[in-house]
Amino acid sequence: MDFRKNQIYTVTIEDIGTEGEGIGKIEGFSLFVKDALPGDVAKVRLTKVKKNYAYARLEEVVEPSPDRVKPPCPVSRQCGGCQIQALAYEKQLAFKQSKVENNLIRIGGFEPEKIRRIMEPAIGMEHPWRYRNKAQYPFGRSKEGKTVTGFYAGRTHSIVANTDCLLGAPENKKVLEILLRHMEQYDVPAYDEGNGQGLVRHVLIRKGFFTGELMVCIVLNTGGGAADAKMERVKKEEDTSKTDEGYHTCHEEDAVAGTCQEKITWCGQRKKWIPEQDKLVDRLAMLPGMTSISVNLNPERTNVILGKETHTVWGRGKIRDKMHLLQTDGDGFMKTDKSVIYEISPASFYQVNPVQAEKLYSTALAYAELTGKETVWDLYCGIGTISLFLSFAAKQVCGVEAVSEAVEDARENARKNGIGNVRFFEGKAEEVLPEFYRAGEEPDMLCPDVIVVDPPRKGCDETCLQTILKMRPERIVYVSCDSATLARDLKILCGGGYELRRGRICDQFCQSVHVETVCLLSKRWRCC
Repeated sequence: MDFRKNQIYTVTIEDIGTEGEGIGKIEGFSLFVKDALPGDVAKVRLTKVKKNYAYARLEEVVEPSPDRVKPPCPVSRQCGGCQIQALAYEKQLAFKQSKVENNLIRIGGFEPEKIRRIMEPAIGMEHPWRYRNKAQYPFGRSKEGKTVTGFYAGRTHSIVANTDCLLGAPENKKVLEILLRHMEQYDVPAYDEGNGQGLVRHVLIRKGFFTGELMVCIVLNTGGGAADAKMERVKKEEDTSKTDEGYHTCHEEDAVAGTCQEKITWCGQRKKWIPEQDKLVDRLAMLPGMTSISVNLNPERTNVILGKETHTVWGRGKIRDKMHLLQTDGDGFMKTDKSVIYEISPASFYQVNPVQAEKLYSTALAYAELTGKETVWDLYCGIGTISLFLSFAAKQVCGVEAVSEAVEDARENARKNGIGNVRFFEGKAEEVLPEFYRAGEEPDMLCPDVIVVDPPRKGCDETCLQTILKMRPERIVYVSCDSATLARDLKILCGGGYELRRGRICDQFCQSVHVETVCLLSKRWRCC
């Protein structure tokens, strides 16, 4: 057959790809169809034709799959953030389990029988909605010139207007509506990626699910034409510090401890970054749970959301949240009396799904098989989320993290939780670990019983993996957000004398194709 762009075909979808796209075939020619599901009979239009396959757009579902459900989000197809929202949730878990297993077999080189034997049941959510404690919304203008916010459509920087993402906290909608109303009322320009002008780029919203505390960080462009002129005019206004009308400046320690009975307000003077900033801040501060309002300055023409400079304009610079250590019996989880309170700043890495993060970290701790006598290294430790969980059952824990602000947060989290058996080192894991190993100053630290790694999507650096093999821990617990790089790294570790013993996926990102996996490796032989 002569396949060409814009041709329309009716095809039965037989499989699902790693990015959630449906896969069908016409006379052996594969079609990859976004938004189509296995079991659909669909009318599709070819959008890009290659030699042996083509991409197609879903035009019409002629006969729906028995696993298809109606997406509750009205813009799910345009947005693309929830790639598999139309798939029944139990089938989402089956897809993710299969995706991880296939990567371990295909990329990692593990035997299929072994993988299916060691992989444990997926950890799903009872209510897989409203689980995200962090959201980053871009601002821009619609074709009609109206200020909008929402999410970028898949593989584009075109904003799909949406103030109420069903994965985020309900409070996000109120924050966004206040910002949009303020920008319209006082002619505050949204950032334009095309010419680098405009003032408001993004807003970052965080919520402590346990504490109810809210954080709003407004990301501003400080290097864009009309925006600069408007900001210069604003900066010339006299800085003020409001001390009446029910406001006061509370001491940070009182605020963090929760002993301050007054209404929280900004510390020190407010610097003006936004036209009529006081009015905007006052409206945001009225929202229940509001704890921190800040501005972040990012003049760079880049896709990086946060700039290097953040200023707190109301409340505290951080919010708090709590995670509980859970006891697992293999299938279910029960809360224990152990918990950790974390302080979170705008730039902190903190798992976006705290309900599932408790299960993920508790699983990692169970896999570590600690008795209280072990030395543990936690690499890529962030603000110490896993490290502090490990401290409950280890003799000592050493965390390594490259982001200096995160290291400071980790040390402060340990101090405020009264945890004294944890140390944090600043630097890249692939640099700190080899240097520590070469120095050889603390022998007990050079022979850890357990090493835990929780790297970014790109996986572990090869230097880091080789140093882990030299240190020869009894067990390695690998927490991964990308099963392809997980499989690649496990292949190296198992080639260096370790055996893959256990594995389990945890659905941190319901409705999307992404998934977290935790694996346990143990030494296959002892080194002299």
